[in-house]
Amino acid sequence: MLEEKIPDITKYALVTGASRGIGRGIAECLAKEGFHLYLTCRHSRAQLSDLAKTLSAQYGVSCLPVIADMGDPSDVDRLFQQIPSLDVLVNNAGISYIGLLHEMSVDDWKEVMHTNLDSLFYACRLAIPLMLRNHSGKIINISSVWGNVGASMETAYSASKGGVNSLTRALARELAPSGIQVNAIACGVIDTDMNACFSPEDREALRQEIPADRIGQVSEVAQMVLSLLHAPDYLTGQVIGFDGGWM
Repeated sequence: MLEEKIPDITKYALVTGASRGIGRGIAECLAKEGFHLYLTCRHSRAQLSDLAKTLSAQYGVSCLPVIADMGDPSDVDRLFQQIPSLDVLVNNAGISYIGLLHEMSVDDWKEVMHTNLDSLFYACRLAIPLMLRNHSGKIINISSVWGNVGASMETAYSASKGGVNSLTRALARELAPSGIQVNAIACGVIDTDMNACFSPEDREALRQEIPADRIGQVSEVAQMVLSLLHAPDYLTGQVIGFDGGWM
């Protein structure tokens, strides 16, 4: 009796902002799961290339590193010209801005929205047709607790993440009939370079506010992404708080 062979299932994922922090952790987690990867970042060419080579060698998957500003529609168009098939889109690219709103320049406001919110529109509008072909797909947006409640001195960042949350809920309704799930992870304080601007005293004060009594880890966010990929298709349109009980 011939042994039945399990067919190989080739899976493709795009992770934006993948050169460091949460994006890098997600890329590593997906590579371990056997996903072939498209990885982007805006500036860190050497870091992104090294990551792609490492993941390809360690896990036997293909990794294409692409330098792209995900808030620039021409860059995103160029990126998607290299993507014939896509199963998972992780919109992770983002920047923060700390300061009083009335002291913020118009250019800084535009830059935060450009990177944190416009990028989702540009990526989703090109990813969706690829997913519609198979009547399946997962879009996961990396958001923030500040998108739910707002943060003093981070008004622009909070507004951009509030937009991410609303886009997630609305797009999930739009795509649910097509078998595509859209969810967001609203992160609390995660140990990344983005939070390196805080002093040790500020970090300790934050830790004391968090019921879990610690700052979250990049690997935990990556595991949460993986959980959403394996979740039932009925789970869609959710903004999932991931903050140690903080908010």
